[in-house]
Amino acid sequence: MVFQKYNPEIGARPGTLAIPPDSPFPKVTVVQYDKDSMDRQEIENLDELRAVRDDARTTWVDVQGLGDEATLRALAEIFELHPVALENAVNVPQRAKTEQYENHQLVITRTPQIDDEGLVRTPQVCFIIGERYLLTFQERYFGFFDAVRERMQVGTGWIRNGGPDQLAYSLIDAMIDRYYPVAQYLADGLEELEDIVVDNPHPEVLARIHAYRRQLVVLRRVGWPQREALNAMLRAQSPFFSDETKVFLRDTYDHIAQIVELIDSAREMASDLADAYLSNVSHRTNEIMKVLTLMASIFIPLTFVAGIYGMNFEHMPELAARNGYFVALTVMVVLGVGMTAYFKHRGWIGSAPPPKPEVDKRDLPS
Repeated sequence: MVFQKYNPEIGARPGTLAIPPDSPFPKVTVVQYDKDSMDRQEIENLDELRAVRDDARTTWVDVQGLGDEATLRALAEIFELHPVALENAVNVPQRAKTEQYENHQLVITRTPQIDDEGLVRTPQVCFIIGERYLLTFQERYFGFFDAVRERMQVGTGWIRNGGPDQLAYSLIDAMIDRYYPVAQYLADGLEELEDIVVDNPHPEVLARIHAYRRQLVVLRRVGWPQREALNAMLRAQSPFFSDETKVFLRDTYDHIAQIVELIDSAREMASDLADAYLSNVSHRTNEIMKVLTLMASIFIPLTFVAGIYGMNFEHMPELAARNGYFVALTVMVVLGVGMTAYFKHRGWIGSAPPPKPEVDKRDLPS
């Protein structure tokens, strides 16, 4: 299925949650940090989050799994989330976007993955950036943020010295970087098919071309909104993203713009390969039909001669000739060789020599 979205019932009030049926129970991990310290813990009792909410350090709450509405509602109540923001976080997938609310800003991102069947999946992550906190909602554990966590643990770098906007940038940038290997994987697959289309076009090649093109359509459908969302984040006057962080976001925007251009180029390549395949198959079919037609054209007069002298009339004048058989064969051979030579002279058999280009002497330097 190219697209599947979990929606509430028709006519439901705004903020109604449509939880994915296969999403696991929420696992809530809290990371609190500043330039001097960093603590990480898993929260089982959400009442502990109320004390975390009042901490002076930057707080990152990562929610993995959306399978319990009560837990999600409690998180929204603790962090005073807008009902529509929680709906966007839970009702997956959403179009990549950013929206500002009174106390926080929502950012929806989607990143591609290649599954075990070689298909492109585009899971969603929702970021909610507040004054001193960052919430991330994932349908399940995807491993998108493991590299960023390791960077935070091994040193007191730029993330540890900043606020939630710098952490949000680092996580979003890590998700955008995941576009590169997927787009390159599809582009490399099309390049491998390019030689096969020319040398050995068979139906399986066309099926593979269409499969790659479908994956590129999925990738483009999530890449373009992601580009628009980053552009909106850069242009908006948001209290949740500092000017310093926007400088780095511009670099991330350049990355997604480059990726979208690569996707568009790969889609054009897929269309060109499909056209080349059909053209090559048509050309081979025409060549086969030409050979068969020429063979039939050569044998038509031979069949005519054979048919004339194969009639069983009693008073045919040539029937009594001593050398009539050899004369008939000679006439048939001469006809066959003559027609073959004529077809070759016209370029209908073999490859005709290319015409010699005419050079206009007025264009030559004196």
